[in-house]
Amino acid sequence: MIILITGGAGFIGLNLSARLLRLGHEVTSLDNYITSDKNNISALKNEPGFKFFETDIINPLPNHVVKVKFDRIYHLACPTGVPNLTVLDSEMALTCSLGTLNILELAKKNGSRLLFTSSSEIYGNPLISPQTENYTGNVDPVGIRAPYEEGKRFAETLVKIYYRKYNLQAKIVRIFNTYGPYMAAGDTRVIPLFFTRCLNGMSLPLHGDGNQKRTFLYIDDLIEGLLTVMEKGGAGEVYNLGNHHSVTIFHLAEKILKLTGNTAGLEKTDRPPHDHQTRMPDLTRISRLGWQPSVSLDEGLQKTFLWLQKQVKT
Repeated sequence: MIILITGGAGFIGLNLSARLLRLGHEVTSLDNYITSDKNNISALKNEPGFKFFETDIINPLPNHVVKVKFDRIYHLACPTGVPNLTVLDSEMALTCSLGTLNILELAKKNGSRLLFTSSSEIYGNPLISPQTENYTGNVDPVGIRAPYEEGKRFAETLVKIYYRKYNLQAKIVRIFNTYGPYMAAGDTRVIPLFFTRCLNGMSLPLHGDGNQKRTFLYIDDLIEGLLTVMEKGGAGEVYNLGNHHSVTIFHLAEKILKLTGNTAGLEKTDRPPHDHQTRMPDLTRISRLGWQPSVSLDEGLQKTFLWLQKQVKT
């Protein structure tokens, strides 16, 4: 198959590209490098069947992309990161709106099957746990997290419009916390941040008492989930994609300190007021497609640490 991936130089896009190439597909990857690591894409540039174009999807798509009839489109593009909520706020909103519209038009023209990666952020600070796909969330449309949260919610609306109006074979996945190889250098999400600080012999910052809970899905399981929803998911449907085992940030920090042998310990810091207490996906819907997470947190952390150690050495 001929496959397009937006946000292809990002953490998820790189891992997805590598998997699809191993399966024998042709992959075209688009990215503007706004929050991804330019060095990572070099790992795929010489792979047969792989093409990469630096472009911003909020602009009209280049002719060498528009002219290709893609069988599948994985729409992953969107700037990420809590520190970027004010720095790249308009870029988040425009990528989710204009960018998504451009990709939907391409999918409609080609009759492509499309998968849009939304986020657990659309649930805001949830009042129920676990969150089902029918839960409409506890959100602040003008809060500090709104550029990403509301951007993803609006993009979901566009996808559903194209499904209802044009019968576009589009599916939506709401991704919960994910980790693993190819996370960008300087990524401030908790697992890469903790590992990077440990590799530098630094203490780990703990927001508040560290009792806030998160679920973490290893990247290989996430990629399997994306492929499963693309091929088996119902058109117009939404699927949570994450892990159903939660851990406190305090417990996570202890695991990483022990794994890395770092003795610098923990450093308590103020907790951001917009930080949510917990999110956990209800995975009933995606499990009916035959998908379940298979990599434990301990195993995934070990694999991630080994990869990061190699990057530091090189």
